[in-house]
Amino acid sequence: MVKIYGIKNCDTMKKAFAWCEGNSVGYEFHDYKKLGVPREKLIAWCRALGWQTLVNTKGTTWRKLPPAQQAITTQGQAVTLMLEHPSVIRRPVVENEAGQVLVGFDPTLFDSFVR
Repeated sequence: MVKIYGIKNCDTMKKAFAWCEGNSVGYEFHDYKKLGVPREKLIAWCRALGWQTLVNTKGTTWRKLPPAQQAITTQGQAVTLMLEHPSVIRRPVVENEAGQVLVGFDPTLFDSFVR
C-alpha cells in the first residue's frame, strides 16, 4: 500500500492512479488541494528530496505568482509558498511502506518504488 498525494483532476495523477489499478497496487489518495499538506510533512519531504524538487515551476499556479513569491531561496520560503498554494507542489508525491518519497510519475521508477 502506498500513499499518493496530489490533485485529483491532474493528468499526471490520473496516469499514476491508472498505473496502480492496472498493476494491482493498493493506494490511499490525499488530495492536497482539498485537504492541504501538514507543514511537518512538507518539511520532511524537503529534507528527503530538497525543496527545489517539490516546487513545480512549470505549472500555471507558479506562472500566476508575482515575482516576489517566485523569488524563493530557502526551504522555509518554499514551505510557506506550498502551504499557501498547494497547487504549486509537484505531483504525485508518493510515500511507500518503507517511508521513502518519490515525486513525479515515471512508470519504470514507479514500479521499482511501490513494490
